[in-house]
Amino acid sequence: MVPDGATRKQQVLDSALRSLGRLLVAYSGGVDSAYLAWAAHRVLGSNMLAVIADSPSLARTQLADALAFASEHGIPVEVITTSELDRPDYVRNDGQRCFHCKDELFTVMEQLRGEHGFDTIAYGVNLDDQGDFRPGQRAAQQHHVATPLLEVGLTKDEIRQLARQAGLRIWDKPASACLSSRIEYGRPVTREALDVVERGEDALRALSFRQFRVRHHGEIVRVEIAREELDRALNPAMAAEFTKIFKALGFKFVTLDLEGFRSGSLNALLPAEQIRRRA
Repeated sequence: MVPDGATRKQQVLDSALRSLGRLLVAYSGGVDSAYLAWAAHRVLGSNMLAVIADSPSLARTQLADALAFASEHGIPVEVITTSELDRPDYVRNDGQRCFHCKDELFTVMEQLRGEHGFDTIAYGVNLDDQGDFRPGQRAAQQHHVATPLLEVGLTKDEIRQLARQAGLRIWDKPASACLSSRIEYGRPVTREALDVVERGEDALRALSFRQFRVRHHGEIVRVEIAREELDRALNPAMAAEFTKIFKALGFKFVTLDLEGFRSGSLNALLPAEQIRRRA
């Protein structure tokens, strides 16, 4: 049962979407952007277009699933190419990497908006995102990108509940940030590192783990597995399988993080002053 508050917010969201005119939705296939794209299509029909950015930092499984979801619901979608790896500030991979990624995305989307006569660009930031270190939000503000889910006060849990009520299969999809977010700050983002991370996560998926991260620390890989799945990961036979997988990918040391999966764990390595200054 969806709480009345979430239902009211959905009604306000519908009105907010109508006010945005012809709309481009930044779409990744995650719960937030998928729900926003679905809601915008339901309200605006052909006056919206979901836009997914294809680059080496987007896992092939995520791209395929995002396109499949759009197809299932008749949502018009266009795949664009972004070139964040051509930006030295992005490759440097300091605490502002996400800003440079989103700046590239919204720059390309602005070109698309102008060429095809769209009025507005929107993306799926929600109320809970305000409590985390997310430099990409600053890029969205600089590009005047609309934030309909945030503006109506929808939380992550409410979005999941509304998506479930609507029968959207992505309602409980695990969160999955870009592959670059797996590489420790200060280590350059390269195609080779992204490929290693992607292959490692594909291997964990093949072992039927559902929520995980492969954190790249140079010679060391730090594997995060959701706490509810840790018992299976701590099995000696599974540990041997992890060692086989990740040493074949070039890591010298294979570690399993006993705190389990937590989103944005690499942010803990950033100086607190940098987070306060940039937030």
